[in-house]
Amino acid sequence: MITISLCMIVKNEESILARCLDSVADLVDEIIIVDTGSTDGTMREAARYTDRIYEFSWTDDFSEARNFAFSKATQEYIYSADADEVLSEENRERFRQMKKTLLPEIEIVQMKYANQLQFRTVYNYDEEYRPKLFKRKRDFVWEAPIHETVRLTPVVFDSDIVIEHMPAASHAKRDLDSFYRHCAKGYRLPKRLHDLYARELMMAGSQEDFARAAEFFQASAADGDRDSEEIAEACCVAARAARLAGDTVTFFKYATKVIAEEACSEICCELGLFYEETKDLEEAAVWYYNAVYETQPILDVRSGDRQGLEGLIRCYEQLGWEEQVMLYRSELEKKTSGQAPGEEQ
Repeated sequence: MITISLCMIVKNEESILARCLDSVADLVDEIIIVDTGSTDGTMREAARYTDRIYEFSWTDDFSEARNFAFSKATQEYIYSADADEVLSEENRERFRQMKKTLLPEIEIVQMKYANQLQFRTVYNYDEEYRPKLFKRKRDFVWEAPIHETVRLTPVVFDSDIVIEHMPAASHAKRDLDSFYRHCAKGYRLPKRLHDLYARELMMAGSQEDFARAAEFFQASAADGDRDSEEIAEACCVAARAARLAGDTVTFFKYATKVIAEEACSEICCELGLFYEETKDLEEAAVWYYNAVYETQPILDVRSGDRQGLEGLIRCYEQLGWEEQVMLYRSELEKKTSGQAPGEEQ
């Protein structure tokens, strides 16, 4: 049977920490809690479960804090958890079985991360695999009978363990503030984070968030080292920021950049909103129709169904076209009938 260190970084998690630890404490061999500046009773709550509690001066860098937590682990594997995660009894049993039967060559175990849509920030789906269990010390192995080389790709196992993500509140504001601070310091977002910043803005950003992000994404849209996907994402954000600011010239500059390459549902919804705001309802309906039936979303899946259909319904209600209203209400019901809890807004 493998041994496991549970490593967590926490801040002001007094209200939910016990819920997490009660579901996992007896499954692991040591618990390491790294506090990044709590002002509530988090550390007192943590002390009920472990004496391996460390303080870490926050550096605005989650990776640095997690690396510090991992450095304190002593067992064969490290399980990385957040305070808003919970294992059900069924999944606790799956975890126990995994611990008993995990093959020694496996270096990373992925677990299903569920309930993503409760607070809609960057996810268009309710469940995804995430790496959660890591071998603390990696064994380097030579491969191939000739021209041998050390295996660099880790051995990954996709388990059937499901972790319930149960946050007390949305983290969108915290994340968007962090993105803004790092970009303002000149940090160049890699492709993955560029996508996540744009996605979180389009799904959960306020007008203030867009205003602060506009300069970064305008520069990104003109960056020759960004690929076509990143440029399209940047143009979508820049277009919405301009529309919210009432800057029509800049709005059309970025909207037409997307359309000139390959239109997406997000930019069609932005055009629909622009024309709806200017009371050109028939033109708005054309763009909402295109969002749903002629294009695909690149950041927010709702732009290709719910947002576009709701726009069509609003336009036709104001035009008094009851037949179209009934048609698109029926379409909306079909699109949302299988929707996961928490997806609606």
